Amino acid sequence: MTVVIGFEGSANKIGIGIVRDGEVLSNPRRTYITPPGQGFLPSETAKHHRSVILTVLQEALDEAGLKPADVDCVAYTKGPGMGAPLVIVALVARTVAQLWEKPLVGVNHCIGHIEMGRLVTGARNPTVLYVSGGNTQISNDPSPGYNIEQMAKKGKQYVELPYTVKGMDVSFSGILSYIEEVAHKMLSSGQCSAEDLCFSLQETVFSMLVEITERAMAHCGSQEVLIVGGVGCNLRLQEMMGVMCEERGAQLFATDERFCIDNGAMIAQAGWEMFRVGQTTELADSWITQRYRTDEVDVAWRD
Repeated sequence: MTVVIGFEGSANKIGIGIVRDGEVLSNPRRTYITPPGQGFLPSETAKHHRSVILTVLQEALDEAGLKPADVDCVAYTKGPGMGAPLVIVALVARTVAQLWEKPLVGVNHCIGHIEMGRLVTGARNPTVLYVSGGNTQISNDPSPGYNIEQMAKKGKQYVELPYTVKGMDVSFSGILSYIEEVAHKMLSSGQCSAEDLCFSLQETVFSMLVEITERAMAHCGSQEVLIVGGVGCNLRLQEMMGVMCEERGAQLFATDERFCIDNGAMIAQAGWEMFRVGQTTELADSWITQRYRTDEVDVAWRD
């Protein structure tokens, strides 16, 4: 039986998870939360991660009931993500791997989300929609996406926003520019409420995502959709995607906040897959890559 410990810290969450042959043994994490409106800076986020990572590591081992000798491999997030937090996680993972005399595996963050989603849901060969929260300056407690989702539930009036889809590409810049230009005017004049704007934002953006997902399914002949990433927790997105899948006779797979939000177990699971096919990272190559594209990964463990 293969046991892998995974270190994740590409953004404002630091998590360490342990996986044994498809079973999540532990998955503790911490979130760096700043005052509303400030967002989180890389340097400050890195300081947070550095201050708690050893505590989280001990929690992961204690919850799993394991000792370092029981671990077969150490996996860490190589990228993409914020530079300073990634460096902290990579440094600790490298140190642990050397102290425990274990092989090291650098994991693509996005691949981690996908492999965790496949493990938890049982999806076999899905079309994957990876929707990440990203970094904003809205309100980080508990997360911007969650706050928008809750406000959107109270919205009743749809405000028409720019809708830009070109093939498989979407553009959100027009939406942001439009809201920045007209939001204050519409709110002050009583034309709509903040809840209406959140509702309209969700409906527009999610409609764009559903459209391109359905187009991808049609091109690939797929009958499965897997939603991963932090925004994948959004129930309205899952509902809209579910309607599309039902109309196509397809099946929707999604996870809850335990696994769709950044966590260490997803890095452990992807690392487990890589380690099992002989993919490891030499110490000299264990740097971080902020812009680590998903299509740069050699997915040798899948047909």
